[in-house]
Amino acid sequence: MSEMVHITINKQPLEVPAGTRIIEAAKMLNIDIPHLCYHPDQTIKAHCRMCMVEVVGSRKLTAACSTVAWEGMEVITDSKKVYDAQTGVLDLILSDHKTNCLSCARNGSCELQALCRRFNRLHPELPDISSDEPLRIDNPSIVRDPAKCVKCGRCVKVCAEVQGCAALTYSGRSAGFKVTTAFDLPMDQTDCVLCGQCSLVCPVGAIVETDYTNEVTAAIQDPSKHVIVQVAPSVRVGLGDEFGMEAGAVVTGKMVTALRMLGFDKVFDTNFSADLTIMEEGSELLKRIREGGKLPMITSCSPGWVTYLEKHHPELIDHLSTAKSPQAMFGAVAKTYYAQKMGWDPHDVVSVSVMPCTAKKYEASRPELGRDGYQDVDYVLTTRELAKLIRYVGLDLSVLPESEFDSPLGTGSGAGAIFGATGGVMEAALRTAYELYTGKTLPRLEFDAVRGDINAIKEATIDLDGTPLKVAVANGLKNAEELIRRVERGEADYIFIEIMACPGGCIGGGGQPIGTNNAVRDARIQALYEIDRSLPLRKSHENPEIKTIYEEFFGAPLSQRSHELLHTHYHARKKRHDFSHLS
Repeated sequence: MSEMVHITINKQPLEVPAGTRIIEAAKMLNIDIPHLCYHPDQTIKAHCRMCMVEVVGSRKLTAACSTVAWEGMEVITDSKKVYDAQTGVLDLILSDHKTNCLSCARNGSCELQALCRRFNRLHPELPDISSDEPLRIDNPSIVRDPAKCVKCGRCVKVCAEVQGCAALTYSGRSAGFKVTTAFDLPMDQTDCVLCGQCSLVCPVGAIVETDYTNEVTAAIQDPSKHVIVQVAPSVRVGLGDEFGMEAGAVVTGKMVTALRMLGFDKVFDTNFSADLTIMEEGSELLKRIREGGKLPMITSCSPGWVTYLEKHHPELIDHLSTAKSPQAMFGAVAKTYYAQKMGWDPHDVVSVSVMPCTAKKYEASRPELGRDGYQDVDYVLTTRELAKLIRYVGLDLSVLPESEFDSPLGTGSGAGAIFGATGGVMEAALRTAYELYTGKTLPRLEFDAVRGDINAIKEATIDLDGTPLKVAVANGLKNAEELIRRVERGEADYIFIEIMACPGGCIGGGGQPIGTNNAVRDARIQALYEIDRSLPLRKSHENPEIKTIYEEFFGAPLSQRSHELLHTHYHARKKRHDFSHLS
């Protein structure tokens, strides 16, 4: 049992575990100490000084985020001295921040804006000294606005400590201090994998996703186009956050209704193509095992992870599954199989996907994912962008009726649903691989060994009717790097590895609602497991629409046509820009 200490905050007594910081202790009394740089999932930075409080007996104000409570501590969070200091800090931040709030992507979900409302800062108190640096629009996924950066360091922390990329860093001193990339290079010329975790933790509009809502709206309003949309499993357990619903709320039917009311011609489920991915990826794994192919085979459905491997470990590219991601498979099927069934020219089909991920925007732009002069997926919207479209047409998601996805690309299994959780791709693949390999029915569908702690690397050995299959699961690129090092050092003999770039998997993707943290991620994961448990169809190979598309179009997994449309290749990328010419 941990040692407890006794403190008071604003004269209210409180008992907290030793090591608790003041800002965390205050939450136990429902006191929100103002802050910008503090984030519950990150190590302490103490940059912004917005969280200063009085500690009785101390001459100076104390940063609540970095100060640990001690026995007998008396804290005051609402004195005039504290208020004056906090408003002074807020004024300094505002003086160096572009206040074009009405045209900012984070208008309404900006923590700095919320602090201004809280402290009634209706007009700047100090002269404007903000930067005139232009927007950095140099990739399909992420937009940086240096003029809005408040130097809180959250993006730097998540990039270095969770993703292990360190693509963002600090430069300059004093008034010239800023957050940037190495040598101020475009993000895609650094170690950045465009995962968007920086945009998810940014408190303001300094880092946001590249917005395609106008392009999608224009396509919907064009009568010559057939606009179809697919929705990833993680969106249905994240979208509700944007409309005030509890974390992990399942809004599948309401979301489908909203998409129809937005004007999409057909609304399909990415769970369908997740099942298709399992058929191809599972068959590929079994073929590698039987024929002595490159092992361990590593999943390839997370584009942030694929880019990371291409930049950091190109020598392992042959270990990646050649199966496309569910998003990419759906795009290929939509403009071939489905377009043929409907009698549509694929050039008139606008394929939109709603994803929890900013890296999916980059993935859709890869030249490998298209043919005959068109891309398989034309536009990728994040969960946040979908919420923006829903609000644009004046809908309240929480009160909409429920409706079903369209067919024949709208039926997905429970296995497809859990793709959004770390370990879900592995579990879905094992359900199918086991039954295809052994010819027997699984006695239990849940593989608990690949579930659990989202911060941990998970290992398991699965018995395929006497054949051991050693597997591993990692999420977050820093964990992925550790797992890959184990393989390279010969410390592990895995056969199959699942890696997701984002913490918790797709449910924690960089395009999910602002405010996503580990507690929210856990709620979304449990919601996906509940969706799986509630469905009568829980195995990818038993999906009737999957059976039909093989009978009518592909023939069998790994056929020549499936290789042409459902598989791809990867290539080495420069890890960093070449600076040799500077030496």
